[in-house]
Amino acid sequence: MSKLLVKADKGHGRVAHVTPKGAGWTYVGFDLYRLRPGESASGKTEDREVCLVFVTGKGTAQAGGKHLGLLGGRMSPFDGKPWSVYVPERADWSVTADTDLELAVCSAPGLGGGLPVRVIGPDDLGQEVRGKGTNTRYVTNILPEGKPADSLLVVEVITPGGHTSSYPPHKHDQDNLPAESYLEETYYHRLNPPQGFAFQRVYTDADKDGHRALDEAMAIEDGDVVLVPRGYHPCAACHGYDLYYLNVMAGPKRTWKFHNAPEHEWLMKA
Repeated sequence: MSKLLVKADKGHGRVAHVTPKGAGWTYVGFDLYRLRPGESASGKTEDREVCLVFVTGKGTAQAGGKHLGLLGGRMSPFDGKPWSVYVPERADWSVTADTDLELAVCSAPGLGGGLPVRVIGPDDLGQEVRGKGTNTRYVTNILPEGKPADSLLVVEVITPGGHTSSYPPHKHDQDNLPAESYLEETYYHRLNPPQGFAFQRVYTDADKDGHRALDEAMAIEDGDVVLVPRGYHPCAACHGYDLYYLNVMAGPKRTWKFHNAPEHEWLMKA
């Protein structure tokens, strides 16, 4: 199995755990909790900031000493916009499930921005359609660069069955602004219906001899996490199975500037 593919555990509790040290990078962390009613997840942000995303279900949240009430609502990631909570560094947080709950904990370094805890409701979220034809996908911006945070960028994408996404292939692995920004990235994948599968390739440019330093092609199943330390990272959803993914990105500068694979850039003009 690819070292870039993290299989979520079955059962309940913390079922996926990605740390910068474990991933071999610097910025992005990602945890996934699957909770039954009455079960709780909690943490301390320490020197990092966190975005709690209610992927499915409802729960009562507290953060930074504030009671935030009952949040969440959708019972499928394919049904409407999510609820989220931004938690700055040096704060505690906890969520107790009211229904079956899937909670994503997205983290990155705090930079002393002094931002407050805030609830990000569905009405606060912008949505957009990207691509055309069988490259059409639907994007919900949870924590885009135009909204306050120190390092985190968080977005959801739904790709219909038979469509491609993160395509034409693009990368963001060079700290070379304004042309390109360095951003590590995780993809948390769900499928509808859940017994389906999709594909993701993570690869770098070929050298003069045609060799690639990184070239991994993965079959994605419901609940998988893919690490993107560098390189291009397109996805393909198989016919009959819609693909959801939650992206977490962070790097030395909080901006998303990507570079398209030159051999496929003609697709942008076709």
